[in-house]
Amino acid sequence: MRTFIAIDPPEAFIDETADLARYLKTRIDGRFIAREAYHVTLAFLGDADQRQIASAMDAIDAVADRVSPTLSPGGLGVFGKPKDCTLYLELQKDPSLLTLCKGLREELESRDVPFDSKPFLPHVTLARRAHVPDGNLAGIPFPNACRADRVVLFKSVLTPEGASYSPLYERELG
Repeated sequence: MRTFIAIDPPEAFIDETADLARYLKTRIDGRFIAREAYHVTLAFLGDADQRQIASAMDAIDAVADRVSPTLSPGGLGVFGKPKDCTLYLELQKDPSLLTLCKGLREELESRDVPFDSKPFLPHVTLARRAHVPDGNLAGIPFPNACRADRVVLFKSVLTPEGASYSPLYERELG
């Protein structure tokens, strides 16, 4: 089962991120992500078996009470070339957010749960196959900073329309 662990942002943050996406959609061509799919990936596990899923739940339990990180927008970013990229809302590297990610990854490692070990870049994906124009995008309505309150182990199913995510396990933070 394809899985990942992520922060599920509070509803107000999702609403404001959806407002940002609507604004960008009038200026940028691309396949914009549904608001239901907004998340901040902490660890991508990939295909996990039942033992690894249970161990991932234990890892979440081990770190969930430690911190309640702040999600603070830091700007827009892209993966890939500006004419065909993934557009994202970058989040500032709040110390408690970094602590949560590091602690979670250490707990996963100690339980022999494999995950993608790429460096953590906190972000929310906004669009894929985006064509970002040259120049400045003035007046961008970035979301307000907020406290993250929930971490979730998600199941990810890839379809021709894009990925769909279903929660398998969740815990409150802080």
